[in-house]
Amino acid sequence: MNARDLQLLRHSLVLVWFATALSSAWEAHGRSAALLHQAGVDESTLAALMLWGGVALDAGVGALLMLAPLRLAATVALAATLAMTVLTSVALPGQWLDPLGSLTKNLPILAVLIVLRRNAS
Repeated sequence: MNARDLQLLRHSLVLVWFATALSSAWEAHGRSAALLHQAGVDESTLAALMLWGGVALDAGVGALLMLAPLRLAATVALAATLAMTVLTSVALPGQWLDPLGSLTKNLPILAVLIVLRRNAS
């Protein structure tokens, strides 16, 4: 895979992570809160910590993918994606059936991260 292709993949993931942070923050009192409620997180302080911690994690991974050495950034993003996929699978297994593919989209993202990590110089 050439360097231009790797940069295209990298920058597309930067956009995904920043867009996820922005949409989670935008929907803090809407869909984001509803998902936490569905997962059984009703205590407002814990819900706020989880929601804004997730926003910070998404933005941080986006920044790492944009600025850090590729192998490090891809490794952190891979770990974060795996962790969030497992946690969501346990707390909200029905998300695998979401018609918009909220969890199934993680599968190609994981594949892209593995390719980036393998091809990082």
